Amino acid sequence: MKTIDDLLNEGQVAGKRVFVRADLNVPLSGATITDDGRIRAAVPTITKLVAAGAKVIVASHLGRPKGEPDPQFSLAPVAVRLGELLGTDVAFAADTVGDSAQAAVAGLADGGVVLLENLRFNAGETAKDDAERGAFADRLASLADVYVGDGFGAVHRKHASVFDLPARLPHFAGGLIATEVDVLKKLTSEVKRPYAVVLGGAKVSDKLGVIDHLLEKADRILIGGGMVFTFLKAQGHEVGKSMLQEDQIPVVQEYLKRAEAKGVEFVLPVDVVAAGAFPDLKAQAPTNPVTVDVDAIPADVMGLDIGPKSGALFASKLADAATVFWNGPMGVFEHPDYAEGTRAVAQALIDSPAFTVVGGGDSAAAVRILGFDENAFGHISTGGGASLEYLEGKTLPGLAALED
Repeated sequence: MKTIDDLLNEGQVAGKRVFVRADLNVPLSGATITDDGRIRAAVPTITKLVAAGAKVIVASHLGRPKGEPDPQFSLAPVAVRLGELLGTDVAFAADTVGDSAQAAVAGLADGGVVLLENLRFNAGETAKDDAERGAFADRLASLADVYVGDGFGAVHRKHASVFDLPARLPHFAGGLIATEVDVLKKLTSEVKRPYAVVLGGAKVSDKLGVIDHLLEKADRILIGGGMVFTFLKAQGHEVGKSMLQEDQIPVVQEYLKRAEAKGVEFVLPVDVVAAGAFPDLKAQAPTNPVTVDVDAIPADVMGLDIGPKSGALFASKLADAATVFWNGPMGVFEHPDYAEGTRAVAQALIDSPAFTVVGGGDSAAAVRILGFDENAFGHISTGGGASLEYLEGKTLPGLAALED
């Protein structure tokens, strides 16, 4: 896989139209960006190309529009923030391959930057039909001379701008993707042990594939978040009104048996913080949480975070690790009454001497929202789903497309 450094070392970038497929899929509240981490992650690659005199065409998706323009998913606010971070004006094209995009690209000076409108406003971006997707990739290719793939959060998608476009242009991996791949190798083929994995999030079904694969790789697996209640139920505990996927209980029981047979330590919470109802995240009003042991969860409450004893237990299980991968919050961290479990895990990663990886998505957002220094972690991924699929051993279309 050739990287942007190979491209720059060739010394023929000045004046070239370089298409950068970034991942600028940031959370928005109206037109306000609530977490700009993915934009900041895209800046180094774009900055290198600007400094080399390239005409930089940045493209991304945002949200899940249905193949046509939808104002709530416009990248216009992202163009403003990207310009602020780059310290230069970023032109914004009001479409992806139409008149606005063509005019904006034609007007680029050397070192100039344009951001195209949301790629998913065109149905060809996500089409299942190869011909439809390829036709859109052809139109994107007509805008550029070189392709740089730097949207790691999208490389697990077989989309036009990720999979088909690199085949139509000289292609290189951006610095972000190169770094992500190097980090993921340290979690798969180059692991330093003990290797501990912390998994959270809402649904256990979202993590079954990665758990299955990690049973062959990890020494210790710690489980929190909404998904933990399916594990607790599988062990015979009552979970009240907590999130539960009854249909996954047999699978979870099988995983627990496999882990025991393989000597992989499964660590589950010993207490949880619960309440009678899910908190109002907009109002952020105080609730009436109760902390209970996992073998004494009342029938009329739902678990919303791991408890303080669990936070201490998890920290002790991470203290001697050499490698730690964390994906998924321990609770409803967006509300202060249920953020302490996630805070405890984040702090444990910081305190650990291990190489620590925060696996993107809500975990990365939690680190920023809870006020932790991102530099205190070994690596914060920009691709939650992509990271998990890589750890599952799957072939990621966007990475395969960048191979020589």
